[in-house]
Amino acid sequence: MKKNLILLFAFLLTIMAFKPATKKNDKKPKLVVGVVIDQMRYDYLIRFSKKYGNDGFKRLLREGFSLENAHYNYIPTYTAVGHTSIYTGTTPINHGIIGNHWYDKYLKKSIYCVTDKNYKTVGNNGMDGEKSPYRMVTSTITDQLRLAQNMNGKTIGIAIKDRSAILPAGHTANAAYWFDGGKNGQWISSTFYMDNLPKWVKRFNNLKKADEYLSKPWNTLYDINTYTESIADDNNFEATFKGEAKPVFPHDIPNLRAKNNNYSILKAIPAGNSFTTDFAKAAIIGENLGKSNYTDFLAVSYSSTDYVGHQFGVASKEIEDTYLRLDKDLASLFKFLDTEVGKGNYTLFLTADHAATEVPSYLKSVKIPAGYIKPVKFLNFLKKVTNNYFKSDELIENISNFQIFLNKEKINELKLDYEKVAQTIANEAINYKGIYKAVTAKTMQNTNFTNGILNSLQNGYNQKYSGDVLLVPNPSTIVYPKKGTTHGSGYSYDTHVPIIFYGKGIKQGSSKRKYEIIDIAPTLSNLLQIEFPNGNTGKVIHEILN
Repeated sequence: MKKNLILLFAFLLTIMAFKPATKKNDKKPKLVVGVVIDQMRYDYLIRFSKKYGNDGFKRLLREGFSLENAHYNYIPTYTAVGHTSIYTGTTPINHGIIGNHWYDKYLKKSIYCVTDKNYKTVGNNGMDGEKSPYRMVTSTITDQLRLAQNMNGKTIGIAIKDRSAILPAGHTANAAYWFDGGKNGQWISSTFYMDNLPKWVKRFNNLKKADEYLSKPWNTLYDINTYTESIADDNNFEATFKGEAKPVFPHDIPNLRAKNNNYSILKAIPAGNSFTTDFAKAAIIGENLGKSNYTDFLAVSYSSTDYVGHQFGVASKEIEDTYLRLDKDLASLFKFLDTEVGKGNYTLFLTADHAATEVPSYLKSVKIPAGYIKPVKFLNFLKKVTNNYFKSDELIENISNFQIFLNKEKINELKLDYEKVAQTIANEAINYKGIYKAVTAKTMQNTNFTNGILNSLQNGYNQKYSGDVLLVPNPSTIVYPKKGTTHGSGYSYDTHVPIIFYGKGIKQGSSKRKYEIIDIAPTLSNLLQIEFPNGNTGKVIHEILN
């Protein structure tokens, strides 16, 4: 009897020892899907909600966990910076991507964030595939997942924009694909990832879906008279496609494509999002994502929303129609994931890389302060300053992204004090109409700003790459044409974006607490039980996790 009890006790201990490991492993999804919507303001979830269906945005809000007060905590809020920050869990201060383009003070020229001449295009003979993520100096959550699984599991990045596919997928990705418009109309990649396109990509390109989408005019999904959340269709605040007399519906895409760089017009209409969804589905099937014993990661970015927003503005009927159509695309993608991967087998998050301001000329028309800064006029103003104080108009090497890069060689040649030159320019720049703050690099290095707009500026300052004087414009003051809009600031209209988690390991609910975009990567790392990205400065959002 005693022997039997001992055996029973040993058996129970064995079961107890194995049970937690099984439960722990059960929490890991088969597939993680990151959805980034380029230029999506948080208020689009609310403004258009009455017209959304039940299976797109509303499904995520109903069954997932929404962070209602999520923000970017740095400047500048641009596409490359946003995608990098989401996936690295840190800001430009660490990850090194300080813009889409920026002035390289070592090479003495403007550079693009993912250009890499060490690699060639895969898919055609053009140059648009000469890309890699090498300028991103930290790891991503996608990298960490691959490392944690001894380079098993697949990571795929997909977006119409190259930077939006490459940077989220990380350094260790199996593939990143982006759309080559112009005369080609193909999904392409880089020899950084592969030597030849997989058969499934070639098959997709041969379907000529781009031509199919471009064969139809862009009209509103519903009766345009029901689009009461937007301003009048015919107004003075929107830009036209080349060949259009007015920026109004319907947009005759078949007849406009020739004057708008052929296939590239697909980027700037809602069909670009549908096209991206089609390709994402093909990737899930072609790569057997979510089918192995490892966790795969699919990073999808919807870029067309940004092109539409830039051209027509955030209050346009075009942007409303774009989001109503995107809602249907998302519903289709979610249903596809349910079928192919299995509901309960995947975890998904949806967010945006930045938001956008209302068109300043529209704001001015309704008596809200806003404005424009003309780069040439501002440079001439600063040249007068340096002439007045230092008898030279050659002390400024470059102005871009609201940063001033000084000509250090000229400063040394004239035996001037670099710190005095930088501080003088900052002191005088603040007197220029439209400039709200101006600080030197030395101030960024020696002062700790714990809140407010200067904290955001500091989080975006990279000592190695950033300029010598950093500027903050007034709210809704931009460097841009007067028709259409842009982004890049640290104000709430650019920083407030949706963050919604959904699926395996995620609770249902919402939170009004303030969170930051850099909290996504460590939260997913915690869910996946892997190490954080190596430059991480975000925190785990415990309240969303089961």
